[in-house]
Amino acid sequence: MDKRSYEFLKNLINSMSPSGFEKEAADVWKDFVSSFADEVRRDLHGNTIAVVNKGGAPRVMLAGHIDEIGYMVKYIDEDGFIFFAPIGGVDPQIAQGQRVYIKGKKGKIPGVIGKKPIHLFKLEDREKVVKFEDMFIDIGAKSKEEAEEYVSVGDPVVNAPGFDELLGDRIVGRGFDDRVGAFVVAEALRLLSEDRPHAEVYSVATVQEEIGLRGAKTSAFGIDPKVGIAVDVTFAMDTPKLKLQKGIVGDIRVGGGPVIARGPNINHRLFELFVETAEEEGIPYQIEGIPRGTGTDANVIQLTRAGVAAGLISIPNRYMHTPCEVVSRTDLENAARLIAAAVRKIKEDTDFTPY
Repeated sequence: MDKRSYEFLKNLINSMSPSGFEKEAADVWKDFVSSFADEVRRDLHGNTIAVVNKGGAPRVMLAGHIDEIGYMVKYIDEDGFIFFAPIGGVDPQIAQGQRVYIKGKKGKIPGVIGKKPIHLFKLEDREKVVKFEDMFIDIGAKSKEEAEEYVSVGDPVVNAPGFDELLGDRIVGRGFDDRVGAFVVAEALRLLSEDRPHAEVYSVATVQEEIGLRGAKTSAFGIDPKVGIAVDVTFAMDTPKLKLQKGIVGDIRVGGGPVIARGPNINHRLFELFVETAEEEGIPYQIEGIPRGTGTDANVIQLTRAGVAAGLISIPNRYMHTPCEVVSRTDLENAARLIAAAVRKIKEDTDFTPY
């Protein structure tokens, strides 16, 4: 991976970007794409949009959501303990005992999520999942007044673990869902800036996907693309237990290549273009059959205005919605290569009518 791109990826993952509070990561993304895009702007919703080959045709939109799951401060008690609620689909079993950061009025404030010790639980309660309302954040404050010097109701919170490397090409971090998608669409745009396509290409770091695909809906409406390609993560099924349940998702493996989605949310001709391109370019790929709306930005992009030829490229991801998601750097590189090569084949008269 290009050194500057790798630094961009690390900075992106180490940023705070829970849904509705994406600015820190969005600024990292904007700074990276500004060095090669023809135009970069931010819309009223907070989506960051970069354009290459302005004036080309047709319009193609690449979307990777830049928000992550997290928490929000709800209440501060008289002793300075902070009660919170989840932003997005957070597993309460994951939350307890985590170190966190609060984006407060004086910057990033460290804290820990506390709960009653297991020793003090009644025997019948030890097997139950602790609810969010029974947990709290401890920042070391001695009183409500001291806590409120640093933290306010409504402040966003994320788990503390950041980017790190495992063996081989595996990397680990918080919020790979879906900041690796935002990384891939930026990288694909960089490749397209070096070998320009016929199309006018919009790369979008979309916001608020984790709470309802919101940013993709508004940005796609504004861009009005002919083709829309979302990049997200999907479940890697190559770990113990999940190996025995491949019928749920498919035989998806970390390091096996980008995953090309197929189903009613996906334009048939765009799917075929991805497969054809991967084979011509020697890019390994996997296929995931999704017989309904995908639950990704591709869902709302497809339904924009009179309809968009939608595609979905996914990155195999282990331990989704935990602070320790695992992906392959090679899968990220190959996803960007695949998208850039496929977009270069799209011309103004390319017919995406599905049949």
